[in-house]
Amino acid sequence: MAFRTILTVIGPSTGDNDLKLAADLCNEIGAHLAVLVVAIAAPPPVGEYAAVVSETWLEARQADENLLKKRAAAASAFLAGRAPSADVFSEYPEAGWADDTIGRRARYADITVIGAELLANETLKSKGIEGALFSSGKPLLLIPEGSRPTLKPKCVLVAWDARLESSRAVRESLDMLAGADEVHLVMVDPVEDDHGAEPGADAAAYLARHGVNVTVDRLPSLNQPLAGCYFPS
Repeated sequence: MAFRTILTVIGPSTGDNDLKLAADLCNEIGAHLAVLVVAIAAPPPVGEYAAVVSETWLEARQADENLLKKRAAAASAFLAGRAPSADVFSEYPEAGWADDTIGRRARYADITVIGAELLANETLKSKGIEGALFSSGKPLLLIPEGSRPTLKPKCVLVAWDARLESSRAVRESLDMLAGADEVHLVMVDPVEDDHGAEPGADAAAYLARHGVNVTVDRLPSLNQPLAGCYFPS
């Protein structure tokens, strides 16, 4: 499928680098950019001292909400003219349901992009990843520091284990796979009962019918971690 809406998640104190990366990806494929600004709210005070600290808690909450609104406005101003189209939303959930909040917004995008600035924030990083992965049903792209992301890669590795999750990942990325020069369908220690008489053949045929230039790689684990099978140290 083609990506028409990209969601990126930022925090109230992050800079503009993640926004620029997401905007560049949107320009690459002509997609709309949705931005979600998230701040994690402190839970309300409870117990015998709640009445004493409630005023302080309310003041802190108001300050957080003001910062959130300010960051959302700044993000909108920054993106003006930088993406084909963009809109900015803000949310102020408590930590317990922040991942669900992010996941619900991600359902209205084709892919969620999380950049290096958000990845440096441990709380927002975990909530963003968990929300996108487990509450949206959509793909997630992580962009570590120093990388050059693209949604039009020339070489793609597909980790294939014949399960529902890998099948869905392939289906979601067909547009990207068909545009690549080469796609490697990689299996580690494939078992015939799970993969068919010729492991990978059915998946490769499926991809080939969609115009994908696919190569099947069957690798032994040799008691190594899976990443070491394809990327030896």
